[in-house]
Amino acid sequence: GWAWLGVKDGGLCVCSTPNQDNPLMDGCCTPILGLDVWEHAYYKKYGPGRATYIDAWWNVVDWNEVSRRYSDAL
Repeated sequence: GWAWLGVKDGGLCVCSTPNQDNPLMDGCCTPILGLDVWEHAYYKKYGPGRATYIDAWWNVVDWNEVSRRYSDAL
């Protein structure tokens, strides 16, 4: 599935979705950052090391873009 950081009612929220779903589909929140945690996203490079993949993922997050999306969602 997916892990999401989103904006709802002027604040941040965290949610998850299955399959190819996203928070906009059920009106949960406006997504500003998403993390694909399905095996296809990490297995080729990290094998079963999902935690290692997630640790490495933080190094490529563009926080300026996340900040822009947050401002736009308010």
